[in-house]
Amino acid sequence: MQKLFTYGITLAEAEFLEVGMRVSVPFGKSKIYTGIVYRIHSNAPTAYEAKDIQQILDDKPVVNGIQLKLWNWISGYYMCTMGDVMRAALPSAFILESETVITKIDGIIDESLLKDDEFLIYEALHHQSSLKIHDVSNILDKKNVLPIIKSLIEKEAISVEEEVYEKYKPKLVRYVKLDTNFSSEKALHGLLDELSRAPKQRDVVLTLFSISAKTKKPVKVSDVLQESGVSNSIIKALVNKGVLQEYHIQTDRVQYSGEETVSSNNLNQYQETALEEIKNTFEKQRVTLLHGVTSSGKTEVYVKLIEDILLEGKQVLYLLPEIALTAQLITRLQNYFGEQVAIFHSKYSLHERVEVWNNVLNNSAKAQIVIGARSSIFLPFSNLGLIIVDEEHEQSFKQFDPAPRYHARDTAVVLSHLQQAKTLLGSATPSLESYFNARQNKYGFVELMHRYNNVMMPDVELVDIKDKLKKKRMKGHFSDRLIEEMTETLNEGHQIILFQNRRGFSPIVECVTCGHAPQCPNCDVSLTYHQYRNQLRCHYCGYNTAMHKTCEACGSPEINSKGFGTEQIEEEVKLLFPDYKVARMDLDTTRGKYGYEKIITALEQQEIDILVGTQMLTKGLDFRNVKLVGIMNADNMLNFPDFRAHERSFQLMLQVSGRAGRTEERGKVLIQTYNPHHNILQQVSANNYIDMYNEQMDDRYNFKYPPVYKQVKITLKHKDYNRVETASIWYAKSLRQVFGDFVLGPEAPPIARIRNQFHKNILVKIPKKQSLAKTKEAIIKINNSFQSIKDFRSVKVILNVDNF
Repeated sequence: MQKLFTYGITLAEAEFLEVGMRVSVPFGKSKIYTGIVYRIHSNAPTAYEAKDIQQILDDKPVVNGIQLKLWNWISGYYMCTMGDVMRAALPSAFILESETVITKIDGIIDESLLKDDEFLIYEALHHQSSLKIHDVSNILDKKNVLPIIKSLIEKEAISVEEEVYEKYKPKLVRYVKLDTNFSSEKALHGLLDELSRAPKQRDVVLTLFSISAKTKKPVKVSDVLQESGVSNSIIKALVNKGVLQEYHIQTDRVQYSGEETVSSNNLNQYQETALEEIKNTFEKQRVTLLHGVTSSGKTEVYVKLIEDILLEGKQVLYLLPEIALTAQLITRLQNYFGEQVAIFHSKYSLHERVEVWNNVLNNSAKAQIVIGARSSIFLPFSNLGLIIVDEEHEQSFKQFDPAPRYHARDTAVVLSHLQQAKTLLGSATPSLESYFNARQNKYGFVELMHRYNNVMMPDVELVDIKDKLKKKRMKGHFSDRLIEEMTETLNEGHQIILFQNRRGFSPIVECVTCGHAPQCPNCDVSLTYHQYRNQLRCHYCGYNTAMHKTCEACGSPEINSKGFGTEQIEEEVKLLFPDYKVARMDLDTTRGKYGYEKIITALEQQEIDILVGTQMLTKGLDFRNVKLVGIMNADNMLNFPDFRAHERSFQLMLQVSGRAGRTEERGKVLIQTYNPHHNILQQVSANNYIDMYNEQMDDRYNFKYPPVYKQVKITLKHKDYNRVETASIWYAKSLRQVFGDFVLGPEAPPIARIRNQFHKNILVKIPKKQSLAKTKEAIIKINNSFQSIKDFRSVKVILNVDNF
């Protein structure tokens, strides 16, 4: 374990301090950092003179003992420092440093509440947009300014830089409905008689009726105004009278304002059996894997388990891989549990995150169930009873940059062990590791193999595009079969999802005359053409430039694009089906805090007929009216240079297929491919997980890959190619002296230069019998001696444990 820093405190401070409190400490000549108390002891360091802490920032701990144990495990297992873990775990408002940037919050604040020092800072922010902490100490002529900043943050006068998301003001759409008091016919007639003296108000009520009878969808205020031809003030008058209720779809999710909560649904016999089996396995094992096909109603099973845990008075953590999923699930869980649900993910503002943190810390009634993305594993639970990891196979649970490079699913298993809680992993396409663990009886195993209401699994059809191209039956990227099915689905009034795992318009733009393709100046990749902004962008470093009119190399005006992304598909769909509403869901369209919710709500309200998207679409979303799913090109996933490409493609295609036909009618899935005889595609069309598992596991045994062998990936980066080259050869050589043939590399990755840094990868494979802890010790030893070589000091080394 890395050494921690020791600071001096007085006797009075020692009596007051507790483990887990924050203190501000001097570091180096002039810097100040926030630290967490890990241990209080009386052994002075021998190598250096201990400095005194500057001040204690809390009156009670913000981090509890179990968390510190978890941090310790993460730093040991994932080979990073405790400081890395602390940064990932704490909301950034908790960590003030001398480089922190502060800005003023828009809005009016009662200045009389501010003390003199606070007012000076607040005033200074009127004249310049942001201040650094050392500017603040210059203004106040004081060394220690953190308490003043802390108090200004609490008064919501300033914010600490990082609030990128708050700049989005959500667009609220106003809807109206008739007040519930008038739902009976008698009350309604009474209302219309009463309104006979106010003809315009009466018109509004009648218009509302005719619109809702026609569409059966929520009614927008704008539609009512348009059809009845009245002004907004009339609707306001009706709202004030209590005749109409006004509500917004798209409001903030932090405050729950629902009325009574509904009781959860009754389970069908298959779900009941699964629930009983899960409870039985929990008696013997801490972790259980639930393999439930798409749309089998796993969420309802989770809800019943959550109810039991809440009755025991314990907390529940519900982990999801993707923020898009939380949007849909929150509404469902809030209907059941109301106020007890708290949400935690990166699109939340600082204040919201700190609020959730404090609620969990104090075990408040508002945070009995926490739904969140991977970072919510770090919240200060004191009494956790159950962790649910939904869609446990998802790659998004793994953090890649910066350190700690942890995997939330594996960390959840450790956390539940520390908390004496249970973990339930759920997925329709479990990862090979989890399934392997279940087969080895390390985890309990439960299957749920029937879709809810016995809906049939979607009918999967493979379309051979090579053949279609030969016979000239393709329109752009659409085969005649796909167009035929789309037309039929739209005529029946159902919705369609089209999946293409690439954003932008086209990944390669090429000159017809000389074949030159514009490259990113900082990375070894070609630039992707984005049509809606008419620019070329690099998806690795964000470099962008205007689209060229002529070729940079030979000046020819004939420029052709190759390959296709979501933008191009969207464009083609609009030409093929001009009368229908098309939308796109990818990284470019979901930038805002509410980006996901807008699109998902629009699809649920049936304002969108065809949704084109990347893998965001595949994650366990529940759309009632989608009947057809089209996978535009299955091959670019299958041919990816990664040992998990086949497993991932299988999971992705099955998950995206699972969005089709979730109610009465059977859904249809069309997969376009150049190679319809590929084993994985055959397994997807037969929904055959076991075959896929067995075949992939054979490969993993033969080629010594996880879950059979563990692995650690070591990446070296530097802007000078030769230096990285010599450094990586030295590193690999040292590793080979210890591990022999279990070291692969050094090897340049498929994209060898990113952001002007050259990369080299080394892979260490660790057989089952070899001690993991000793292996890591050996790697860290080599790493330390590597750092001590003068020429290599500037080379950045990234240690990534379980890098897949």
